[in-house]
Amino acid sequence: MNAKDAIRSSANLSSTVLKSYFSDLDDADLMRRPTEGCNHLAWQLGHLISSEVQLLNGVAPGQGITLPEGFSEAHAKEQCGNDDPAGFLDKAAYAELFDKVRAASLAALDGYAESDLDSPAPEQMRNFCPTMGDMFTLIAAHPLMHAGQFVIVRRQLGKPILI
Repeated sequence: MNAKDAIRSSANLSSTVLKSYFSDLDDADLMRRPTEGCNHLAWQLGHLISSEVQLLNGVAPGQGITLPEGFSEAHAKEQCGNDDPAGFLDKAAYAELFDKVRAASLAALDGYAESDLDSPAPEQMRNFCPTMGDMFTLIAAHPLMHAGQFVIVRRQLGKPILI
């Protein structure tokens, strides 16, 4: 397994975990917050999608998908406290956008020269992700950074343990 294979494997695992955790939730469930001070699941899904587009455009300019108008703004930090379901999408729309951006990320990785993974990341990301390989790894793993919060909501709702 080479570096690109490892990143691809991480991305696929991360996607599988996150998607399984919201597979049996409904739109109302996505508006739940794991606990006080946490973002509801709809906001988190939008954040993951918006962030991946932004990160992907940082490593492969122009390869991020086009999001619906106002999507990134609706999922910005300033909207963390918004509990109005009208300001968010339904589960099917989030799933579709997640799959599209993840496919774009994997396509960009496939087209990226493995030797370029050691290249410096964009300046604004270097303190966290020094190389382009680190950037692709962050893209791959970011959903797992949020998956635990989905588990808490699942437990609150009495949903079965999936993984």
